[in-house]
Amino acid sequence: MRYIIVDDEPIARNGIKKMVDQIPQLELLGSFNSAETASEFLKHTPVDLIFLDIRMSGINGLEFARNIPKLTLIIFTTAYSQYAVDSYDVDAIDYLVKPINPLKLRKAVDKAINYHTLLLAENKKDLDQTQEDYIIVKSDRRFFKIQHHDILFIEGLKDYVIIQLENERIITRMIVKQIHEILPQQLFLRINRSFIVNKSHINSFDNNDVFIKDYEIGIGSAFKNSFFECMLKLKQ
Repeated sequence: MRYIIVDDEPIARNGIKKMVDQIPQLELLGSFNSAETASEFLKHTPVDLIFLDIRMSGINGLEFARNIPKLTLIIFTTAYSQYAVDSYDVDAIDYLVKPINPLKLRKAVDKAINYHTLLLAENKKDLDQTQEDYIIVKSDRRFFKIQHHDILFIEGLKDYVIIQLENERIITRMIVKQIHEILPQQLFLRINRSFIVNKSHINSFDNNDVFIKDYEIGIGSAFKNSFFECMLKLKQ
């Protein structure tokens, strides 16, 4: 599970990191001193778990928690016990009062890992499944069977993805990371935070963009190395 820490106290952030470093199932993606900076990060990077303080300057932890993606779990870490009841309103996994007991933190993390596994299983059960050469997705109360080779590219838009076909597009509730995981990796390539392209439909590309039919899609700087390595091997 990939996690971040959001707390305006540097000592608190370091303390949580030291305790969580002992748990091999978790990978730290970032540590933030405000909900505002964490919100910007979440716009581009999916996160499975957030260790979140409540009383911070600017947006407080409870406000922030109400606006995060549904599949992102929260463990509150705060010096104030009076907010425990409020934490249930945002379906927090646990509520840890500072100074945090390492054993209680480990129990909270184990609970988050188990719940995350259930969420992923439930998400895949909604018929957003991969078959041998097609996927089935739900859109506008109908289920669509989409052949892999018919997909030109996929664009992420908050909690939805737009699947672009030759003459139509289908919108389904899913994030880019999830649909990328259920597509065949030998055919589909993620080229920036929001786009996955079908390599077989790429007409041309340069240092900055991919061209598919009449579409021009930018290559993200974080994805350039893997893109060119993959495509140049493909052309050999």
